[in-house]
Amino acid sequence: MQESSFLGRWVAGKRSRWITLLAWIVAVALLNVLLPAVGGQEKNNAPNLSDSKPSVQADAITEKEFPSGADIPALFVWHREGGLTDDDLGKIQLLSEKLTSEPAPHQTTVPPLHRMPLQALKAQLSEDGSTLVSPVLFDKTADTDQLGEGLDKIKAEAASLFGADPFEAATGSSDLSARVSGPVGIQVDATGLFKNADFALMAATVLLVLVLLLLIYRSPILAFIPLIAVGFAYGAVSPILGWMASEGWITVDSQGISIMTVLLFGAGTDYCLFLIARFRQLLKTEPNKFAALRRAITDSSGAIAMSGFTVVLALFALLLAEYGAYHRFAAPFSIAILIMGVASLTLVPALLAIFGRASFWPIIPRTKEQQAERAASRGKPAPAAEKAPRNRVGSLVVRRPWTIVVVCVVVLGVLAGTSSQVKFTYDILSSFPKDMESREGFALIGEKFSPGELAPAKVIVDSQGKDVSGLAESLKSLDYISSVAEPQVGSSNPNILMYEVQFAMNPYSLEAMGHIPDLRETAQSALTSAGVADAAGSVWIGGQTAEQHDNKVTGDRDTKVIIPVVIGLITLLLLLYLRSVVATAYLVLTVILSYFSALGLGWLVLHYLMGADAIQGAIPLYAFVFLVALGEDYNIFMISSIWQKRKVMPLKQAIKEGVGETGSVITSAGLILAGTFAVLGTLPIQVLVQFGTVTAIGVLLDTFVVRPFLVPAITTLLGRRAFWPGRYEPVEERKSARAE
Repeated sequence: MQESSFLGRWVAGKRSRWITLLAWIVAVALLNVLLPAVGGQEKNNAPNLSDSKPSVQADAITEKEFPSGADIPALFVWHREGGLTDDDLGKIQLLSEKLTSEPAPHQTTVPPLHRMPLQALKAQLSEDGSTLVSPVLFDKTADTDQLGEGLDKIKAEAASLFGADPFEAATGSSDLSARVSGPVGIQVDATGLFKNADFALMAATVLLVLVLLLLIYRSPILAFIPLIAVGFAYGAVSPILGWMASEGWITVDSQGISIMTVLLFGAGTDYCLFLIARFRQLLKTEPNKFAALRRAITDSSGAIAMSGFTVVLALFALLLAEYGAYHRFAAPFSIAILIMGVASLTLVPALLAIFGRASFWPIIPRTKEQQAERAASRGKPAPAAEKAPRNRVGSLVVRRPWTIVVVCVVVLGVLAGTSSQVKFTYDILSSFPKDMESREGFALIGEKFSPGELAPAKVIVDSQGKDVSGLAESLKSLDYISSVAEPQVGSSNPNILMYEVQFAMNPYSLEAMGHIPDLRETAQSALTSAGVADAAGSVWIGGQTAEQHDNKVTGDRDTKVIIPVVIGLITLLLLLYLRSVVATAYLVLTVILSYFSALGLGWLVLHYLMGADAIQGAIPLYAFVFLVALGEDYNIFMISSIWQKRKVMPLKQAIKEGVGETGSVITSAGLILAGTFAVLGTLPIQVLVQFGTVTAIGVLLDTFVVRPFLVPAITTLLGRRAFWPGRYEPVEERKSARAE
C-alpha cells in the first residue's frame, strides 16, 4: 500500500507528472537516436534447427562432399495451355545461355539447357507438352533479400528476351506463363508476405483499438491515452531489441515483430484500462483528482504488475525451446510486455494527472457536490442521484453457483473434447494464398509432373568401401518414392554416396514427413546387408522433407517441455500473490480448460467456416503460451477485487460486487485484446490467420464465460475454503474481535 502510494506521488504528482512525461520523451528520443531500429535487424532466414539435428548434419555433409548439391534451387515453371512452342523453348535456352555467361546476383549454377538439342529439351516436358521446369541454383548463404535480388534480375532478363513478362501472365491462359517455386521461391514469398503485412497490420490494429475505445468510453481524449502509451512503449522496445539483435544476443524476424506489435496494442491497452477504470470510478467520490489517481494506482498497481509479470515469465519460458522460431519469440515478446507494464504504471498515470477529469470529456465523472455546484452555477436544479448500476451477472452467480458451474463445465468440456479432432500440417505452402507465385508453381508441378520434384530428398550413405549397389533398388521398391537418381560420389571421400529421391506425393505434406524414419531404416538395412559396420551412423537424410520432419520432432519436444513450465510458473506466481492453494488450483485449471475449449472451437471455425483442412503445427504451443498467460490476467484482476472486498463485507457480497466492479473494464479489455488478435485474420498468411482466430476465441471465452461466471461461481461454492491455507474470518467475527 505504501509502495503504491509512493509510486503514485512520484509519477502523478502536480510536478512529477511533467517530469515523468519528460523522462519518457527524452528516453525514447535518445534510444532511437543512439540505437538501431529493430526493423533493420530482421533476419528472416535464421535457422530453426541446431547442428545436432539429422537433417542439418546431412546438409553439412552435402556442403562438404557435394558443393553444388548444397546450393538451394529456384524452380522456374514454364507453362502454356495447349503446349510450349519451339519459339518458347528457344527463348528459354537463350535465358539459360545468358545466365551462364552473366549470372544473376548470388546465382551459383544453372543447367546448360542452351547446349541441349531441341528434341532432348522436349523430352523434359510434361506428358502433355505444356510445362517445363528449369532449376537455377543460388548460394546457400544468401539471405532472403539477396535471393529476391537474384530472382528479380532473372525475371527482368526473361521479360526482355520474351518481349512480354511471362511472370505476369495467368497460368490458365494461352499465353506463356512462368512461376518461381522450390525452396528459393517459397522462402522469398514467405518473407514478402510478412514484409507487406507489417504496415497494414499496424494501421489496422491502431484503427481497431481507437474505434473500440471511442465506442466503449465515448471520449476522444481517453481513446488516445492508451495509444500514446503503446506508442511510447514501442518507441522504447524497437531500439532496445534492435541493439540486442545487432550485438548478436537475440535474433528477430518479420513474423515475431508482427505478433509483438499486436501483443503490445492488445495487452498494453488492457493494462491501461485496468488503471483508467479505477480512476474513473474514484473521481465520482473523490474531489481531488490527484488523490483519486494515487488511490487508483494503489488499488490497481498490484494486479497490473502481477498480470504483466505473469505474461513476461510465461513468454520467457520460450527460451527453453530448441526450435528456433519459438526461441526467437521469447526475448522480443517478454521485453515488450515488461516495458509496456512500466509504461502503464508510470506514463499512463502521468497523462491522466495532466488531463485530469478532462480525460473523460465529454462525459466527465464528478462527485455529487461538484455536480450540484456546477448545476447551481448554471441556474439549474441539482441532478438526481445516479442509480447504482444493476449487477445482474454478480447476482446470478451468487444465487445459482451450481447451475453456472455445471453449464460452463459442460459447454467448455464439449468444446475441449473437440480439440482432439484437430488435424495439423507442417506444409509451409498451405500457409500461402492460392494465388501466391510459389504455390501456383508448385500446383503446376504437382499437376504436370511428380510433386516430389519440388523438393527431392537426399539419402547420403558412407559405404565404407562396400558394394552398396542394392541400396538403389531398395529405395526404388518403396511405394512412396517415384524416382531415384544415379548416386553421386563425394568429392573428398569416394565412399560417401548421395541418392536424390523424389516422393510420389507433396514433399511438404505430413504423409511425406512420416516416411523419413522408414526411408532411413531402408537405407540402414541395405547397408547392413552389404556388410557396412555401424549402418545406423552411416546414413543421413537431407532435403526439405527431412528438415520439416526434424522441425516437427523438435516442436513436439518443445511443447512437452514448455507447457508444464508455463503452468508451473503461473501456479507459483499465483500462490505467492493469493497465498491460497485452493484458489490457485481452480484459477489455473479453468484457464487450461478455456485453452482446450478455444482450440476446439477454433478448429470448428477454421475447418467448417473457413475451409482449412488442417492447422499449422506450431499453433497449439503459441496459443497456449498466450492464452494461459493473458487469460490469467483477467482472473487476477477480478479475484484481486474480490479479495480486497471480502475484508470489509461478507464473501457473497464481495463476489457479487467484485464481478460487477470489474465486469465492464474486463469486458472492454477482452474485446480490444480479442479484436487485435482477430486483425491477424485479415492477413494473407494462414499461420497468422489461424493463430489470431484461436487466440481471439480464447480471449472471448475468458472474457464472457470463465471470468464473469465460472471462476466466481466456483469461489461462491467453495466459500471460505477458497482461501485455504490462508485464514478467512467473516466480517462479523472481525468486528466482534475488535469490540472485545
